[in-house]
Amino acid sequence: MKKVLVIGIALVFGFAVFMGGTPTTAQAKTTYVTIGTGGITGVYYPTGGAIAKIVNQKRDVYGIRCTVESTGGSVFNVNAVMSGDLDFGVVQSDRQYQAIHGLAEWKDAGPQKDVRAVFSIHPESITLVAAVDAGIKSIMDLKGKKVNIGNPGSGQRQNSIDALEAVGIDYEKDLQAEGIKAAESASLLQDGRIDAFFYTVGHPNGSIMEATSGKRKVRFASITGVDKLLAKYPYYAPAIIPITLYPNADNKEDVQTFGVKATFVTSAKVTDKVVYAITKEVFENFEEFKKLHPAFQVLTKTNMLEGLSAPIHPGAMKYYKEAGLK
Repeated sequence: MKKVLVIGIALVFGFAVFMGGTPTTAQAKTTYVTIGTGGITGVYYPTGGAIAKIVNQKRDVYGIRCTVESTGGSVFNVNAVMSGDLDFGVVQSDRQYQAIHGLAEWKDAGPQKDVRAVFSIHPESITLVAAVDAGIKSIMDLKGKKVNIGNPGSGQRQNSIDALEAVGIDYEKDLQAEGIKAAESASLLQDGRIDAFFYTVGHPNGSIMEATSGKRKVRFASITGVDKLLAKYPYYAPAIIPITLYPNADNKEDVQTFGVKATFVTSAKVTDKVVYAITKEVFENFEEFKKLHPAFQVLTKTNMLEGLSAPIHPGAMKYYKEAGLK
């Protein structure tokens, strides 16, 4: 009898090895998901890292392993999520709106009907950083200056163009516009190769700290006179840059501007199980999540459901209904 039992166990083990491992590993299946973010000096990259850290703590429970990619930003992330190259992406609220409605970069391709919202994250201010010696105190002082408006495909480039057009400045005619990644702007400003740069970002930001800490004196220029723009686009709202976060800047008071929100998006093709698990872990570990970056301190569970113009993914909605948030 013992001999028969031993032979039976051996056969089961042999079959498991033939199928690719021990009986335990044969049954276990890890789902790998990739989160697209932005430049490594911005807030998108650590935001993706924060989400991944929270979820990976429960990888033995859900069988999900999150990894993070530094990418070109919002437009890239939407397109990569739609093509299946990314599973999730951090995307500006305006880009989410434009993608789902087939506007801006998606005008020719049409509405990206498979975009699904998961939650929104930190507010992002459209920040105008300028050299003091360039004489720039507000957006109206940019005419004739060398200004980095952001790389093509980034959300901030369209924000820059929107802000400039709102105050009657044509970026193609009135500026010497550069299309460089925001992460490179600080060194360009300090080297005297540009006079100012736009950066749509949550605060505090490492690259802006670098810009304000160099030998060349730097200030934040105000962006006002955009009331019609705010009324036209629901994803824009007034914002303030707290100067206490940048003690080396030349400003004495907080700076007026406007902004968007960072949002977390996915595709309708990503399974409910995966989206539910990620949503649940972020919200169930909310206080821990907020500690992972200073920009998250203003978050509430309620405002993380604001600024979402795409349909909420069913996996996320399942959690929100269970938690009484929807």
